[in-house]
Amino acid sequence: MYGFELHRPSSVSEAVALLADPDSRPLAGGQSLVAAMKLRLAAPTRLVDLGGIEELRGIRREGEALVIGAGSRHADIAQSDEVLRAIPALAGLAAGIGDLQVRNLGTLGGALANNDPAACYPAAVLGLGAAIRTDRREIAADDFLKGMYETALEPGELITAVSFPIPERAAYIKFENPASRFALVGVFVGRDRQGQVRVAVTGCAGCAFRAAPLEQALQASFTPDAAKAVRIPEDDLSSDLHASAAYRAHLIPVLAARAVARALQ
Repeated sequence: MYGFELHRPSSVSEAVALLADPDSRPLAGGQSLVAAMKLRLAAPTRLVDLGGIEELRGIRREGEALVIGAGSRHADIAQSDEVLRAIPALAGLAAGIGDLQVRNLGTLGGALANNDPAACYPAAVLGLGAAIRTDRREIAADDFLKGMYETALEPGELITAVSFPIPERAAYIKFENPASRFALVGVFVGRDRQGQVRVAVTGCAGCAFRAAPLEQALQASFTPDAAKAVRIPEDDLSSDLHASAAYRAHLIPVLAARAVARALQ
């Protein structure tokens, strides 16, 4: 490692003031940033530890939405009675992230800001049509994810919470890397209370994306068979040592069908 300053603000306003320095980086759970620093892929001179900011934590119901603070840890979300009642698919997704240590340290806001191509939460925010709240504005999930490790966040902008509309039905299924538990392919299927279907895929491209062919098929018939019948083109999908683009294209409708079956239970 190398020398850096560590600041521990107690409020969002104090954190935002510290992050105005272009050499500052926010530190949430540290599951991605600390590893990047050890590999010299990131070299901030100032870390702003968000762990002591109470207003970034908490899970609450606001009308027909569930609002989760950006500092809420994966384990908090997985075990929350409020999440289990309102969006059990989201609790299940959180319970399947990494291992126990990762779940007890990693946070919702950190995962979304990092936007790893194989992360699970990006599929959830897309599949549920969530809104990402920051210290400056509210960003629709469709506008938030821009590319590999890239989001709509501006320099110094801080995620404070995520508002998840409570769906009529939803489920998430992933085919995971057995070592990291990142998604080789992950599919989140959500149907809102107006009957609109959203299908989000992670692990297959530079960042999570919505699968329009699956959405159209499931809008017409919300059944596993309708999902299985869809063919996903492999042209824009990733190939790596874990899976080819063709294999990922095959898995997407298979996992979507399983997600629909789970959502209908």
